[in-house]
Amino acid sequence: MTDGKRRRGLMAASALLGGVLVLSACSGGDDKGSGDGGNDDTSQAQVDEAAAKKTSEAQIKITPKDGSTNASINNAAAVTVTKGTLTEVKMTTADGTAVAGEISADKKSWKPNAQLERATTYKLSATAEDSEGRAAHENASFTTVSPANSFIGTFTPDDGTTVGVGMPVSINFDKAITNKAAVQKGITVSTTSGQEVACHWFNANRMDCRPETYWQEGSTVTLKLALDGVEGAEGVYGVQQKTVTFKIGRNQVSYVDAKTKQMKVTQDGKTVRTIPISAGSPENKTYEGQMVISEKFKETRMNGATVGFTDDDGEGEYDIKDVPHAMRLSTSGTFIHGNYWGAKSIFGSVNTSHGCVGLQDVKGANDPNMPGAWFYDNSLIGDVVVVQNTGDKTIAPDNGLNGWNMSWEQWKAGSAV
Repeated sequence: MTDGKRRRGLMAASALLGGVLVLSACSGGDDKGSGDGGNDDTSQAQVDEAAAKKTSEAQIKITPKDGSTNASINNAAAVTVTKGTLTEVKMTTADGTAVAGEISADKKSWKPNAQLERATTYKLSATAEDSEGRAAHENASFTTVSPANSFIGTFTPDDGTTVGVGMPVSINFDKAITNKAAVQKGITVSTTSGQEVACHWFNANRMDCRPETYWQEGSTVTLKLALDGVEGAEGVYGVQQKTVTFKIGRNQVSYVDAKTKQMKVTQDGKTVRTIPISAGSPENKTYEGQMVISEKFKETRMNGATVGFTDDDGEGEYDIKDVPHAMRLSTSGTFIHGNYWGAKSIFGSVNTSHGCVGLQDVKGANDPNMPGAWFYDNSLIGDVVVVQNTGDKTIAPDNGLNGWNMSWEQWKAGSAV
């Protein structure tokens, strides 16, 4: 082939390729082609129509929105679909750890099986199909609320427990609550006895709830925490969504008389036993008032230095490492407990303690016939111990679970709603 023919052939091929490139380009222009090319707008409409026919009608929605922060650890993560059914949903943490979840029976929604972790980034990938079997895909990632921007409430009593008639619902928040009304509205306490229940704020971190008089024996109390997303303070949100129930046992109230040095134990209004006791000495009187048993220990250590009873050398005035059958009555260290180191003759005769109420007992806490063991075995957390005639002041309502020492009017005055 001559050079002239070769050049003409290359030019023809170049023109042909240029025509193909023009016809296949995505961007259009005002120029109209000739021959079979037709109108560019018409061609684009045909392309769009063909693409639409191939696209799934399934519409997937992932919440929270992609890129969200401060997301709820309870209800934030969810996938739903309309005009289709879910076929696969995958959720992982940022490092790839899988999060278990379940597609609903109708295949219209998905949610994780458990509460999410705080301050964690999660990724969601969802696939759905429409009635024609065409697949649709959606992806999103979000970060849950951090501990610094959230609050939780530690509550007592525990779910499923049986407690005494004096047991309040006590909630301690890990952040100071400034929007008390909003938080209180997110908490409900009800009882099958029908008693009115009111809540009282002792400070920015603690709220207790109780009826006017002791709980009705045999009733069931329900605590509902609906705090998820509630702003407790500026920029600090609740994360709890929980329902707790506990049962009220028999009505046991014990009356300690420091003057007679006897304790009368009553159940359902009848005296079941009278036990000799030794209360606080004249120098270390026992608080007076209605006190609720908040903890029980078969044996525990009691060191005077922890509650301010020290010798000149700074050491505790006492340090007993195996106090038997100890039951806490106050945060500040008041207990009713067994005493094996005191002579039998002191019980019912003289007040010798540093402020606790002592019952005769043995070292090792292994004799069930001792008064200390009997009272321990027959007491529930939440039982009431009323201490009288000590000559000391009434215990502060927030020193332990002892809000019963406030009148009903005073109690309700501490409500935020």
